[in-house]
Amino acid sequence: MALLTLAGAPARAQTPALPPDTVYVSEAAAQARFLADTLYARAHYSKREYRIPMRDGVKLHTVVYVPKDADRVRYPILLNRTPYSAGPYGLGPYAWRGVSSLVHSVSQNTFMLHEGYIFAFQDVRGTFMSEGVFEDVRPEKDQHRGKQDIDESTDTFDTIEYLLKKGPKNNGRVGQWGISYPGFYTTVGLLSRHPALKAASPQAPVTDWFWDDDHHNGAYFLAAGVDFWTHFGQPRPQLTAKWNEELKVPGNDGYAFYQRLGPLKNVNAQLFHGQVKHWNDLVAHPNYDAFWQARNPRPYLHDLKAAVLTVGGFNDAEDLFGTLHTYQAIEQQNPGLPNRLVMGPWVHGGWGSSRTGEMVGNVAYGPSPTRWYQQYVEAPFFKAYLKDAKPTAAAQLPEAIVFEGGTNQWRTFDAWPPKAAQERTLYFQPGGKIGFEKPGAAPAGTGFDQFLSDLAHPVPYTEATAPAMTRPYMTDDQRFASRRPDVLTYQTDVLTQPLTLAGPIQALLQVATTGTDADWVVKVIDVYPDNTPDDPRTAPGVHLGGYQQMVRSEVMRGRFRESFSQPKPFVAGQVTPVPFTLQDLMHTFRPGHRLMVQVQSTWFPLVDRNPQQYVDNIFEANESDFQAATHRLYHSLDHASQLTVKVL
Repeated sequence: MALLTLAGAPARAQTPALPPDTVYVSEAAAQARFLADTLYARAHYSKREYRIPMRDGVKLHTVVYVPKDADRVRYPILLNRTPYSAGPYGLGPYAWRGVSSLVHSVSQNTFMLHEGYIFAFQDVRGTFMSEGVFEDVRPEKDQHRGKQDIDESTDTFDTIEYLLKKGPKNNGRVGQWGISYPGFYTTVGLLSRHPALKAASPQAPVTDWFWDDDHHNGAYFLAAGVDFWTHFGQPRPQLTAKWNEELKVPGNDGYAFYQRLGPLKNVNAQLFHGQVKHWNDLVAHPNYDAFWQARNPRPYLHDLKAAVLTVGGFNDAEDLFGTLHTYQAIEQQNPGLPNRLVMGPWVHGGWGSSRTGEMVGNVAYGPSPTRWYQQYVEAPFFKAYLKDAKPTAAAQLPEAIVFEGGTNQWRTFDAWPPKAAQERTLYFQPGGKIGFEKPGAAPAGTGFDQFLSDLAHPVPYTEATAPAMTRPYMTDDQRFASRRPDVLTYQTDVLTQPLTLAGPIQALLQVATTGTDADWVVKVIDVYPDNTPDDPRTAPGVHLGGYQQMVRSEVMRGRFRESFSQPKPFVAGQVTPVPFTLQDLMHTFRPGHRLMVQVQSTWFPLVDRNPQQYVDNIFEANESDFQAATHRLYHSLDHASQLTVKVL
């Protein structure tokens, strides 16, 4: 089969033949490849450091790795702007990116490392060795009226301009990429619209913190957030090459730690002491107000000039929203722009250089999706736009390259979600059933299931003992949850035909509560047959017979059911619709499996506890505001709770 290649032409591909899967790659082999690449970089690249002046005089520290034959061969520049350190710093013989930590490397893509690029890493304004004042997800400006009127797009423009003219000799073309927060800087780097910026790849990009990272539908992601802001959010009074210390959780037991911590107001009182600016902003802005709206770059993503490859993972617990919605915003506002989407089975950043992507927790995804993506998608993308003389003469990369879980295969589409996907509605039914048939009329006093939500004993999000959010929780076995009385469980009969879901899921829950506020968690689960054989790569003691693999999950803070800017309490005892979106998936439930849906109200300590009594600001709630409540989920003809799915 021919390799995937691409072009700058706006025409869309129609599911071309894919290259063969790569071979299986063990974790040990991936680490060995990573170390071999580090030695290769030492032998074939030189390291330089620059203090690049921005238009307002602030200097940004930039570390550049240059092929040693750059004086006779002109290479393109590949830029990564990061708040996570461009280090290690200094020009000593062992000051090589990747020696001190397997998290970083000169290139995350072994094929691109060997092809040869000028790899540039920059500490963004106000971080580590760069001057200036850092601002989280700095808002973009509509206009730039003077040299002091800066944002991340102007810093990107000034950096590119400097590297082209005063950096290493180059071929005049620049690409930009980044994962997570550096993905955000890649997104806003597109807004520089520098003529030399030919290709950009926002990967798991931080995008809108009311739906990814900090919050999901306004509910605060507690364990991940407090852990992250402990070491990232502390003030930096002077230039430094060092990270702040991480949060110490006794016994690595996050569930017990956050139970003892109590309400969110105790985070400042016991941990941050007012020193973390972002936490103070969270407390001051509990709703989706102008503060958060200004930090959403999507409205600015128009009139773009560079080709775009947006990359993410279906098992990314941090920036799944950002990936999907960045792609959609660019697609909608830039007709004809080469704009592609890649969605693999990965966790956050799981397509990096030292990972295989073959396993997420106890779930196997076949021959290395990571190596396949690096070889057949990412490397050809940047090569076409940064190295080929005429990229328009190359064959085209498909619009959407998406990994299908359950069958473990890559698929291509000319649009995402696929145009052929048809909307169907799954209805919650009496007796723990769910299916495509509408529920019938229910006798008086029935037509619902209910449970007691006791905030003193919230539902854990994982069986594991962990200090913070675990990376593989999105594929965890949910049998531990289905055994709890405060988790409602519904499932189909055993499937006789494959059922493939592709795209977002729209939930509409018909609920009532004895309180005045509540969270609602929906989990979509693939239930394996009881005779499923075990896999030697799973954790000790894990059996796959009857395994309940979570394939999609989301939380909705009930107060935001009508507006994220203007929250509203529930009326106790009144049936109320709660609509929300579960982010896209691509998964086939195979014959012999069942589709299961679980509904619960707590998900701890992944998500902070909702007091279940309406307060204006949960970040300032007192212990006395928290109360137990009984919640009902209705599945009657008049109040039909349902999930609208896209069936391919």
